Amino acid sequence: MNQAPLTVLIVEDDPHVLLGCQQALALEDIASEGVGSAEEALQRIGDDFAGIVVSDIRLPGIDGLELLSRLKARDRSLPVVLITGHGDIDMAVGAMRNGAYDFMEKPFSPERLVDVVRRALEQRGLAREVFALRRQLAEQSTLEGRIIGRSPAMQELRELIANVADTSANVLIEGETGTGKELVARCLHDFSRRQDQPFVALNCGGLPENLFESEIFGHEANAFTGAGKRRIGKIEHANGGTLFLDEVESMPINLQIKLLRVLQERTLERLGSNQSIAVDCRVIAATKADLDALGQSGQFRSDLYYRLNVVTLELPPLRERREDILQLFEHFLLQSSLRFDREVPELDSQTLSRLMAHDWPGNVRELRNVAERYALGLPAFKKAGASPAQGLGFSEAVEAFERNLLSDALQRTGGNLSQASQELGMAKTTLFDKVKKYGLG
Repeated sequence: MNQAPLTVLIVEDDPHVLLGCQQALALEDIASEGVGSAEEALQRIGDDFAGIVVSDIRLPGIDGLELLSRLKARDRSLPVVLITGHGDIDMAVGAMRNGAYDFMEKPFSPERLVDVVRRALEQRGLAREVFALRRQLAEQSTLEGRIIGRSPAMQELRELIANVADTSANVLIEGETGTGKELVARCLHDFSRRQDQPFVALNCGGLPENLFESEIFGHEANAFTGAGKRRIGKIEHANGGTLFLDEVESMPINLQIKLLRVLQERTLERLGSNQSIAVDCRVIAATKADLDALGQSGQFRSDLYYRLNVVTLELPPLRERREDILQLFEHFLLQSSLRFDREVPELDSQTLSRLMAHDWPGNVRELRNVAERYALGLPAFKKAGASPAQGLGFSEAVEAFERNLLSDALQRTGGNLSQASQELGMAKTTLFDKVKKYGLG
């Protein structure tokens, strides 16, 4: 959303008309530049030109119609407004069929100029936002475009994913609900040599126990009442690809034994069959629980736990990486605005304050929902309940964010300033001053 300011390039060889146009726009706080020929305009307008063009049709050398044609060949979304003289109306109408945004007949009033320019600038701004979003979405082919965040925890996560993605090692992803465990699993699959093979996801907590075994291992026809035909299970379907087991802590104990055997022997048997089927799938499991503790209490098989967590990836909750909140919110806001065909709204200081002060119990999933509501013009937060930073201005909101960031770092390091300064990438003396400023010592 942070783009270069839009400007108006006026192409007019009559210096009096040019001056009048620039003055009319200046009175409305609209930035403009002026050139006397199409040749100068073409030199001025590069691929990164942020603005619109207002051009006379009759110019020395290249005329306005040829300028329109050349500019549209470079950038179809660039609005070009044409200025016509007496007798040029038919020519201007034809130009609009060829992509001109609008035309104004001389003499035109300052109000007419300002109105046309404002509408063209609005269209240009929206088009550039859509382009920026599409470019951002295209960058999802990179880890940075998919695992968003500048915090040390997210940088480390991306490094780990890049390191283990193209291996056959089983991975256990730990994190609270809404932290993006399935997104990480998909990245592990998409950045591996298995990317062209199936990615099969199964929510272990979303199936009744009596259907679970058939769902994961499959069954033969007539294996049990109601089994009218053969069913290929999730593991077999994932052969050659990746099997993602979400909420694996919910898997029934008796099926954990069968899964362990599959992982050890790389074969399975469908229900109602004695035939062993070789399977080659990478297993990625996700949990919001402490499987080690569940294993010690007998609620989860320890041998399966150790088989699953060859590599462990921990996803921090959003409240522990507050420096990523605004970047994530902007990303989701752009996505939502494009999906809902809405102009991207500006972020007001009150919403900024609440974003930084909120505890985010639903993590990234909750933040996405907030961004979607904001894109629709609805209050970002459904309830107007008291918030520590509610009603603060921008600078106060930034301070609230900084205070929370420092407080979290000190809590993680047990109050050790040296460790906290290293973690934050901040000089120890600067950290000491800020700790004193915010009364965190």
